[in-house]
Amino acid sequence: MNAEREQLWGEVSPESLMEFTRNIAREVRSSGSPEELRAFQYAKEQLEEFGFSTELQFSDAYISLPVSAAMTIDGISFSCITHAMGLSTGSDGVKGELLYLGKGTPEDYRGVRASGKIVLLDGIATGPSVDRAQAAGARAAIFINGAYTNEMIVSSVWGSPTTETVARLPKLTVVSCNYKDGVRIKQLMARDSHPVRAWIRAEVDTGWRKIPVLTGELKGTVEPDKFVLFSGHIDSWHYGAMDNGTANATMLEVARLMAKRKGKLKRSLRIAFWSGHSHGRYAGSAWYCDQNWEDLHDNGVLHINIDSVGAIGSDILTENNCMAETKELAGISIRDIAGQTFEGSRFSRAGDQSFWGTGIPSLLMGLSEQPPTDAPEAQAFAQLFGGGKTGGYGWWWHTTEDTLDKIDPANLARDCRIYADIVYQACTAAVVPINQVGAVKEIRHALEAYREKAGEALPLALSVSRAEALQERLEELYGLVRSESLSEEAAVIANNGIMRLSRILVPLNYLSGDNFHHDPPIKPGCVPLLEKIDQLTYAEPGSDLFYMLITELTRNANKVNYALREAEQEAASTLAQLKQRING
Repeated sequence: MNAEREQLWGEVSPESLMEFTRNIAREVRSSGSPEELRAFQYAKEQLEEFGFSTELQFSDAYISLPVSAAMTIDGISFSCITHAMGLSTGSDGVKGELLYLGKGTPEDYRGVRASGKIVLLDGIATGPSVDRAQAAGARAAIFINGAYTNEMIVSSVWGSPTTETVARLPKLTVVSCNYKDGVRIKQLMARDSHPVRAWIRAEVDTGWRKIPVLTGELKGTVEPDKFVLFSGHIDSWHYGAMDNGTANATMLEVARLMAKRKGKLKRSLRIAFWSGHSHGRYAGSAWYCDQNWEDLHDNGVLHINIDSVGAIGSDILTENNCMAETKELAGISIRDIAGQTFEGSRFSRAGDQSFWGTGIPSLLMGLSEQPPTDAPEAQAFAQLFGGGKTGGYGWWWHTTEDTLDKIDPANLARDCRIYADIVYQACTAAVVPINQVGAVKEIRHALEAYREKAGEALPLALSVSRAEALQERLEELYGLVRSESLSEEAAVIANNGIMRLSRILVPLNYLSGDNFHHDPPIKPGCVPLLEKIDQLTYAEPGSDLFYMLITELTRNANKVNYALREAEQEAASTLAQLKQRING
C-alpha cells in the first residue's frame, strides 16, 4: 500500500489546486447568496466531471449577515464592524458608560457592576463572551481584535434555532475594532477623570433563508453502503481564499484523485460542501445531520473535515483537532508526508462537527497553522480554540485580507497530499483505521480524575472498573486484528464491531445532551455527563446545591456505566465472531 500511497502523493497538482481556488474564491460567498450558489454549482460540475453522483439540496436556515456599524468614544469616531447574530440598534444606536473588563472571563466580571454599561473586551467576539456580557446586564460589547477586525458569529445556538434554543440567541449589540484603535480607547479611559461614554450603531440582517448543501458520492466495492464523509464549507467572510477556498480546492482535487482509484475503494466516499457555516453557526451541516440521521448513524465510518489550508507560513502540522481514536490515522500521513509528529488536540465544539450524536468519529478541522507568536490576533485565536501552541490560521483569518496572495501553492499541495492520503487509507484499508483503544484510554483517564475529585460523595469505582475491562477487551480485539491476515468476511466483522463501538463511545466522550439534538458550541470536557463534578467539589455538603448535584450526577453516572457495559458486550461479541471466522 505504501507504493500506492506514494503514487497518489505524486499526482497532486499544485496547478489544479490553485485553479480550483481561483474559481471558488472569485466572489464573496455569503450564505444563501447568488454568489455562493455559483461556487456550489462550480463544485457540482467538477464532481460530475470526475464521475461522482451529486445532489444539490436547499434547506431553510436561520442566517445572519452583518451590514454596517459605527462607534464613537467620547465623541471621537472609530471604525468598527458588527457581527452575525448580534442585535441591531436602529438608527439611534445605543449609549452607555464604557467599562473595560480585560478578556471578559467570569473572574473579570466578579465584583464588578456591568449592568447598563458598554463593556470593552480584549480578543475575538465569541458566543460565550457575549453570553457573559449579556448575563451581566451590559447594553453592548466592544471587542478589541488584532491588526484587522475579525468577522465572527456570536450565537451560542448550534445551527438553526428551535423553540427550545431560541432564547439563547444574543440580545446584545456587538462590535469589534482593531488593536490600534483599542489601545487609543484604553488611553482615553486612563486619561479622563470622568466616565468615558460610548455610542454604537449596528445593523445586522438576520432571518430565514434558503441555503444550498452539495454532496457527491463514489461507491465502494466491498461495503458500498458504508461511507467516509469528507466535508468543508463554501460560504466565506469576504473573498475567503484560505477560508475556505483552498479547502474546497483540496476537496475537488481529492475527488479527482479518488475517482481515478474508484475500483480500489472498499467503502464509499461522500464529499459534502456546506453553507451556513459562517453566518448560521453550522446551519448547513446541522440540517444535513437532522435530515439524514439514520443513514449517518448506520453507515458513516469517519468524518474528515477541512478548513483553511495551504497558507503562506503555515508550517505547523502537529496541533490540529482529532479524536483519540483517529489520531493514529492522521499521524501516519503527517509523519510520512511532512516529517512532523502529530500531537493533536481534543476537538472543540466548532467547525461543522455536527455529527457526534450519530456516533461517527471525527478527524481534523484545519491542518496547517502558523508558528507561535505573541501578536494580538494569535492570542485571540488561541483564546477562541484553546491551546496556544501555534499562531492560528494567520492574521488575515476572517478579515478582508483573506485573498489569493495569502496562499502558498507548495503548502497547499502538501496539505492536499495529507488529506488525500487520509481519505485513501480510510476508504481502502481492509479494517477501518480507527483505534478504539485510544478512545477508551481517554475515557478511563477522565473517569479516574473524576473519581479522585468526587471522593466519597459520588462513587465511581464501577465506572473506572468497566472502562478498564473494556480497554482490556479492546486490546485483545485489536491484537487479533493486527496479528492476522483477515479475509474479506472477517474484516467486515471487525469493521461492523468498530462502527458499533463508535456509536457508543463518541457520544459518551463528547456529548452532554442527547444524540438527536445539538449541544451548544462550547468545548466539551471528556465525558461531559460528569463535568459538574467540578461544581460538586465547591458545593457545601448538606446544601440544596450539593444534594441536587448528587442527584443529577448519580443519574449521569448511570448513563456512563450503562454505555460502558454496552461497549464491553459489543467488543466481546465482535471478538467472538472474529475468532469463529478465523478458526473456521
